[in-house]
Amino acid sequence: MSGENCLSGLKILDLTQFEAGPSCTEALAWMGADVVKIENPKVGDPGRSSGGRGAHDAFYFLQYNANKRSVAVNLKHPHGLDLVKQMAATADVMIENFAPGAIERLGLGYDVIRDINPAIIYCQVKGFGAGSRFQNNLAFDMIAQACGGLMSITGEEGGPPCKPGATIGDTGTGMLMAASILGAYVRRLRTGQGEHLQVAMQDAILHYIRNAFAYMERTDGRAAPRAGSKTVGGGNPPIGVYPCSGGGPNDYVYIYTSAANPEHWTRLLKVMGREDLIGDARFSSPAARTEHRAEVDLIVSEWTLRHDKHTAMHLVGSATIPAGAVLDTRELADDPSFAQRGIRQTMQHPEIGDYVMSGWPVRFGGRPPEVKPAPLLGEHGEQVLAEWLRLDPARIAELKRNEVVG
Repeated sequence: MSGENCLSGLKILDLTQFEAGPSCTEALAWMGADVVKIENPKVGDPGRSSGGRGAHDAFYFLQYNANKRSVAVNLKHPHGLDLVKQMAATADVMIENFAPGAIERLGLGYDVIRDINPAIIYCQVKGFGAGSRFQNNLAFDMIAQACGGLMSITGEEGGPPCKPGATIGDTGTGMLMAASILGAYVRRLRTGQGEHLQVAMQDAILHYIRNAFAYMERTDGRAAPRAGSKTVGGGNPPIGVYPCSGGGPNDYVYIYTSAANPEHWTRLLKVMGREDLIGDARFSSPAARTEHRAEVDLIVSEWTLRHDKHTAMHLVGSATIPAGAVLDTRELADDPSFAQRGIRQTMQHPEIGDYVMSGWPVRFGGRPPEVKPAPLLGEHGEQVLAEWLRLDPARIAELKRNEVVG
């Protein structure tokens, strides 16, 4: 069993760049879709130079474009536009995330493509949704996180808003679109019906902060606050990150005691050797511990500081209390189990060399799909034009001479 052939035969015409769109099409490529990336012949996807690698593609680009093919087409040349329309006629999916209005100005908008291929699944990823007062604004991940409410609930209590480190605005949006494409494709296989899918990054963030809306609705409409490492609303102390020995920037353990399981607190007291506090009225209920939260945090911190984070996680977790050491990217990269399980794989790139990256984490028959190299700019032009459009070598050579393709 393998994930690489799940979507075999699905043809995706990919006019996306940077991350929100490419993360979507990469997910489908990992599962076997034939993703053909259309790029500017001179510079390609701007993500190729994001981060600066000199003559080589940036690591950023490799991360979001594995398992795809690249065709360099000059969209400012009428024959280049015609090529893309011909490819759209044979594609199952077309996806773009250009600036608002750009794809329509090129003459490749939904109405045009639908007339060419009524069964196509035409997909658009934008910063703000149609009908929003910001629909013409540009957006990147951090803009979506700000305008979508995520920053407002991220950061320390009483402190300024903070952007989470994960690119939820970009990749999170891409995953919602990928799931929607699969849904539309299943229906198309049954009925032949095409679809016009649109997702805005701001709207996607609202999907990811549903718990914060639930907090607002159960607190008389008050905006959900920032809660630091705790849960919105304070949770059930002890909850949050606690310092461990070592003193490094990530020498912490996250401990979570659930209000749904009152035994967590009693178990934790036993782990910490503080049986003397069992039954203490100051800490005997979630409400009491919330009232004495500073004291609770001090008691737990005094214990965690006597242990390194891995030991603290083991001791607390072994007592059937949710706990997790705060692991940084270096520690995760150095953990051989991720490579052994195929969660992190080595991309064998013709110019960069071996590059280890995280792939699709879902296992098919016991192993995730294989990570294959991100394409060089225009690397697969001749191959794709011959396969998709049945062009012969002479015609492809002519297109190259006329700078229609790179």
